[in-house]
Parts: sequence; structure tokens; C-alpha cells
Amino acid sequence: MSEPAYHPGLEGVIAGETAISTIAGGSGLRYRGYAIEDLAREASFEEVAYLILHGELPAAAALKDFCSRLAAAAPLQGEVLDFMRSVPRDTPIMDFLRTAASALAHFDAEAVDTNSEAQLRKAERLLAQFPTVLAAQRRIQQGKEPINPDPQKSFAANLLWMLRGEEPSPQLERAMDVSLTLYAEHEFNASTFAARVITSTLSDLHSSIAGAIGALKGPLHGGANERVMEVLQEVGTAENAEPWIRQALAEKRRIMGFGHRVYKEGDPRARFLKPLCQELAVETGHEEMENMAEVIERIVVEEKGLPPNLDWPSARLYHYMGLDVTIYTPLFVVSRVTGWAAHVIEQMENNRLIRPRSRYIGPEPRPWTPIAAR
Repeated sequence: MSEPAYHPGLEGVIAGETAISTIAGGSGLRYRGYAIEDLAREASFEEVAYLILHGELPAAAALKDFCSRLAAAAPLQGEVLDFMRSVPRDTPIMDFLRTAASALAHFDAEAVDTNSEAQLRKAERLLAQFPTVLAAQRRIQQGKEPINPDPQKSFAANLLWMLRGEEPSPQLERAMDVSLTLYAEHEFNASTFAARVITSTLSDLHSSIAGAIGALKGPLHGGANERVMEVLQEVGTAENAEPWIRQALAEKRRIMGFGHRVYKEGDPRARFLKPLCQELAVETGHEEMENMAEVIERIVVEEKGLPPNLDWPSARLYHYMGLDVTIYTPLFVVSRVTGWAAHVIEQMENNRLIRPRSRYIGPEPRPWTPIAAR
């Protein structure tokens, strides 16, 4: 009898079914059937979040109600803010968001209710609360008072407002909105699969989201966009870009922001975001960095055949917005909680405990040896 096939990292293994998104043949991305390019070009992030959570694009009245629910849930209770102030200021934001996902459960009356409707209500509340939590904790770390969310602003504009304390330009708001849409969902990636595994044990939504954040924290997943910024800062100038990248490739250094496990012909999200990144670079006076990135991208593609993934342009985009690198991956959380929650709900509705097998490579059967004879 032959052994079952072994796929390191579960590469290529179909581990479940989903109606939420698909990486169509490794060349495109669709949310609930809609091409990511169409959604990023035409829809607001609020429409995309509604689509992912509820299954269909909202009509005008449904969208208005959805935005009203998000606005109502966005402010944090005083007890939550008191807790945030008690956390050491040097705590990494990702660590705090992982804790916050769990802590918010204590203030949610439906925390343990796994009914689909209750799950949706909790998902909407978490979607509304995470931008406020992120912005408030960042400002507390800086010794500043948190800024209250503004119910009149869009999701993207409100996020920037609470982080920066100033009105974003239409271009900045648009850039943030698009980045949130592009990060919102991505099939069975590591953090989403972690959330589904936790849910498959019949655990609660908040626990699954906390686990997903723990998976996203890793530099091979969500943390990659922070490493991209480190590369760009190390290179420094467009003039230095070509000698730096050629030396890095000769030394076989791994350049974060390039290549993807599934997208072999290039990440469609990166292709869409690149022109927006170039426009924002001009608006904010960062043409030098954009030129530097263009040189690095060209040479990596030519020499290694590795096209950029979403982390490559998004790191620059956030830098052009004046955002600190420590919140790049937390911004990923603010968006991806949408996809995670949708997967939690889907998993719970047709659940089977996720329990794969392993290939044993340890010693052959051995006889017991008494301690005196060892």
C-alpha cells in the first residue's frame, strides 16, 4: 500500500470549499464573483465589505444602513480605552490587536453566540472597531489623546483622520480605500486558514480572529510589507538602486515583496495599485522613492522572473501617506477582518473539524529501556 502524497506547506492541496473568493487559475482574483479590478475601480470599501460579509453588493438603502451600523459601533467604551492605556507603550501594535480581538469579546453580549445572524452582527462590530482601536492605540503610544471617529466620514477617510488628526486629501482617501479593498480577502491564505481551523472546533468568532492576527503577524505573511519598507530605506536613492539590487541578488538575499505562492504570472492587486502609487508619489513629493522602486522591480523581474506582489506597492503607498511602518501590517488587519469573519461564518455553516494527518519520520518501534540500563 503506497503512502499518501505529502505536500509541504499544503501547497496545491484543496482543503475546503468557499463561495467567498477565488484566485482564478492563479492569474486573477474575484470576490463573490466580481473581479478585484472592477471592485477597486468602481466600489467603495464599504460596498466591498458588505459584499464579502453578506454575499451580494448592497443597494443604496442597504449600504446606508450598513454604514450607519458601522458608525454606531465604531466608538470604544471607556473601559476599553482604560485597558488600552494600561498596556505598555512599547507593545507592538500587532500584539495589541491580537489582544484587542480577544478583549473586545468581553464587551460583546453576543460573543459566544455562533448563530449566523449573530456572527454577522459581531463581524460588523469588529470591522467598525478595529480602525478605532488601531488609531487610538497608536496615538496613546505617541503620548496623544485618541481621536473620536467621525460618523460623517467614509471608512477610509475616518481611518486616516483618527491616525493623522487632519483631513485627508481626496487622493489620500481614495488610495486608502483601494488598499483596503485589495487586502480585504484572499481565499485560503495562512491567516484565513488558521481562522477556519479554530472555527472548525466550534470556537467563537473573536478567538478565530485573534488566531488569524497571530498568523498574519509573521514576516512571511502580513509582515512582508514592513520588510519591503526596510529594503527601500536601505537602498536610499534611485542612483543606488541598481548596484544594490544586483549585489543583493548575487548574495542570494531574499527580496520581500516579490513572488507569490499562487500568482505565478503576477499579482493582479499589485498591478492595479502601481499606477495609484505613482500618482500619490507625485502628489506627496516621493518621486525619488518611486523611481528607486521601479529600478528594483525591473531588475528582479528580469533576473529572477519574480513579479511584485501586493506588499511591494502598498508599503510605498502607506509611506507616501505619512504613516509609520509599525502600522503597515495592522492596517492589513483592519481590512482583512472582513474576509476572516466571512470565512468563520462560512466554516460554521457547513462545519467539519479540520484535522489533517502527518507523515511520521521519527525512530522505528523501539523496546522500552529501564532507566538503570540507559
